Amino acid sequence: MTPSTGWSAAMPEDFPPTVSVSDGGVVCLHADAEILILDKPAGLLCVPGRGPEKQDCLSRRAQQLWPGALIVHRLDQATSGLVLMARNPEVQRRLGRAFELRQVHKRYQAIVAGCMAPRPPHLWDTIDLPIAADWERRPLRIIDPVLGKPSLTRWRVLAHHPDVDTTRVELEPMTGRTHQLRVHLAAVGHPILGDALYADAAAHVRAPRLLLHAARLAFQHPGTGQWLEASSPLPF
Repeated sequence: MTPSTGWSAAMPEDFPPTVSVSDGGVVCLHADAEILILDKPAGLLCVPGRGPEKQDCLSRRAQQLWPGALIVHRLDQATSGLVLMARNPEVQRRLGRAFELRQVHKRYQAIVAGCMAPRPPHLWDTIDLPIAADWERRPLRIIDPVLGKPSLTRWRVLAHHPDVDTTRVELEPMTGRTHQLRVHLAAVGHPILGDALYADAAAHVRAPRLLLHAARLAFQHPGTGQWLEASSPLPF
């Protein structure tokens, strides 16, 4: 495991996706007595919202198949990809603590507007901009140098698409602010395509959904201590 990122040094850059099994509206990449790794589609809530139309969600679907399953973290409704769940309260507590200590490592992929050029080329770069709640437009977030909390995102270019003026990027949030990746990319002038909250109108209408996917997850199993790495194939 590399100290800087938590990812295995032997892990190839494009490792094959895990074989998945779909049942009851849930795609499960891994299940054992203590944890579940699920693949959430875009448009599905992680937990129930307010109102009868927002009761269908990933956690309830999972609980129908694995009674007692508990949510550990969330993805935005518009974001697709990997979600980790616990099978009992003690495992939920352990995993929650691991998230707090930044011991669970996540990588995302996104397609953004424009040509995003890293400095230096082809290597990881960072966006270091403080994020605060936009109280007048909740739940939106803004960049605020005075009131914002420290927020750091690592990113690198995977591919440029000059014919359509977009860039595919890999992202690793080093802090866990609400909407962090979406806010950071919009702030540097490269909003994620399909982002209804932070993209300008032109970038918003270029995709039928938010083109942001939680593609990789790496962490220490709370029971066995084994280092686990999971991946989800890109749906766009």
